[in-house]
Amino acid sequence: MDIRTLPEEEREIYNRIRAKYKLTFDKLKIKEQTIRLLKVDDIEEFLDGKDPFADVSEFPFWIKLWEAAMILSYALATLPDPKGKTLLELGAGLGAPGIMAAACGFEVTLSDYEDIIMDFQKVSVAASGLTNVHCAHIDWLNPPDMKPFDVLTAAEVLFREEFFDPLLHVFRKYLKPGGTIYLAHDARRRCLPLFMERAKEEYNIAGSKQTIHKDGQDITIIINRLRAKG
Repeated sequence: MDIRTLPEEEREIYNRIRAKYKLTFDKLKIKEQTIRLLKVDDIEEFLDGKDPFADVSEFPFWIKLWEAAMILSYALATLPDPKGKTLLELGAGLGAPGIMAAACGFEVTLSDYEDIIMDFQKVSVAASGLTNVHCAHIDWLNPPDMKPFDVLTAAEVLFREEFFDPLLHVFRKYLKPGGTIYLAHDARRRCLPLFMERAKEEYNIAGSKQTIHKDGQDITIIINRLRAKG
């Protein structure tokens, strides 16, 4: 990636991040679409041995391109008739699903809660040559007023039970009537079945699994589709 090709604002953001982290761009190609994702070059050094399944409160989930996010990107890229439809990615982190959805034609809003996360997203959007993506700060405990969306989506956001009710409130606030929610998580997430048990009071839920082989192990990703009852 030639950084000189970035617009001035995003190039300045990139240089500001580069002063703190070693950076690289990942390519994600699905069908005819290719996006570029800015990420920290040496994730293991950044994480310093932190295990996401040991202490979720200490793990910076946004820093890694998760397998669930890649699988969700593929799922969103296969949705029919995206043009004219709006999509909100919650807890977007590096933003792969949302950015891929934008490349396929959705009008996308990426959301998260820290400026540094937004900075990575903005550079990735510009590097992918997209103009139909917006970034928004969303605190699940105090979500701002926004127009509702046709699609809500998220990957690897279910890891603390105290956020179940706030997340369900966000769903109610931001999903259009007749809209759809797509969630993707590693099957090992202990909070996943607990959340779905809670959510089934309000939503019809469908699920599918996909197993990928990576670094000598099988990783099973569960994608859930939620649609409001009634």
